Amino acid sequence: MTDSQRPGAQRPEGLAQRPVLPKRFYKHAEAVAVKGGFVIALDGRPARTPARAPLALPTLALGAAVAAEWERQSETIDPSTMPLTRIANVAIDGVAREREAVAAEIVKYAGSDLVCYRAERPERLVAKQSAHWDPVLAFARDGLGARFVLAEGVMFVGQPGAALEAVDRALPRHDVFALTALSVLTTLTGSALIALALQRGALDLAAAWAAANVDEDWNEELWGYDSEAAARKANRETEMRAAVETMALARA
Repeated sequence: MTDSQRPGAQRPEGLAQRPVLPKRFYKHAEAVAVKGGFVIALDGRPARTPARAPLALPTLALGAAVAAEWERQSETIDPSTMPLTRIANVAIDGVAREREAVAAEIVKYAGSDLVCYRAERPERLVAKQSAHWDPVLAFARDGLGARFVLAEGVMFVGQPGAALEAVDRALPRHDVFALTALSVLTTLTGSALIALALQRGALDLAAAWAAANVDEDWNEELWGYDSEAAARKANRETEMRAAVETMALARA
């Protein structure tokens, strides 16, 4: 849902516009069984995605979690507090129709993956990157059969075609919710390999989050706390947790 301005409202230049949130129009939300899954019903009527498709989930566990987000809304409906619903909308309206394009984008991330680009110095940062990123590369090698090339600095280095093909084969095209969650994780972390390691259980959420934020944490250590950066980081963590929860509940 995009930000919009109240009709007729005047705002001083330079002030950010606040989104106009729709009022809650239902009393009760629940997951209702249908053929092939569960739909979110609002006072008995099916909820719909932004593209007007039924908001349908593959399992009762995920359906109940999404319904709970709708139940927790107060006088207005705030999409920023509904990360599972947002991921479901993306899965249904976008990824389900563009699986190959989404898969190709994940493979593209692997071609310039975060964990392959290492600092030359200082030694403490080099050691932190190795501690968090070497296990990810070991997973790629042993779990996917993909060997990646490391580079120092930011100059692009091409990755072997066989490694990228191994990543492509590992993508869950058959499961739209798993593919959506993997896409979200890849974008949030900047690493298809961290995302796949998390999805395959080679990393837990804490380890994956730490691996994704090595450089950012280092900069904070050097330059100090920045409230705007911290807020962005908190939002990314919320989205990452929602993607992991979506993967788990879609399999439940």
